[in-house]
Amino acid sequence: MVNDRKFVTALKACGAVQFGAFTLASGKASDYYVDIKRAATRPDLLREIARRMAAHVKGYDRLAGVELGAVPIAAAVSLESDVPYVIVRKEAKEHGTKRAFEGELQVGDRVAFVEDVVTTAGTLRKAIESLRTAGAVVDRAVAVVDREEGGAENLRAAGVALVSLLTARDLRTLGETTK
Repeated sequence: MVNDRKFVTALKACGAVQFGAFTLASGKASDYYVDIKRAATRPDLLREIARRMAAHVKGYDRLAGVELGAVPIAAAVSLESDVPYVIVRKEAKEHGTKRAFEGELQVGDRVAFVEDVVTTAGTLRKAIESLRTAGAVVDRAVAVVDREEGGAENLRAAGVALVSLLTARDLRTLGETTK
């Protein structure tokens, strides 16, 4: 397993973490940008993410990932941990089965969500509520990066603990030392 400095260096090298002046989807300005999809398309980095997350999903019946960014992560963590996963849609299909998620889920299943980046966790909370409505017990989310912009607190208010592989503080500290 690589250490965090090497991990951040690898994320920077593939463009998954960039420093500069950025406007986020929310319209807010940021001095860094995180696009974990850039890392998730590389087998070496996706494997490392899966290794790091697998330890945090032991004992769960299912993993869950919200489309699009978390799906390759959920698949990789599932392979690494041997825990099956479900894909949660941002919006239920309006055709066919009209399902809000794909994959098997039993009432009472303990589910851990995996996520690429958590900012405020608004989308993640909607997905958690969707699976809870279907009978899942959700009390953990594991993210590659917590931007430390209220997501952990928002999840905690919903009874979900956030575990992150890296935080915004880590990216700034380690990112500055890996120039």
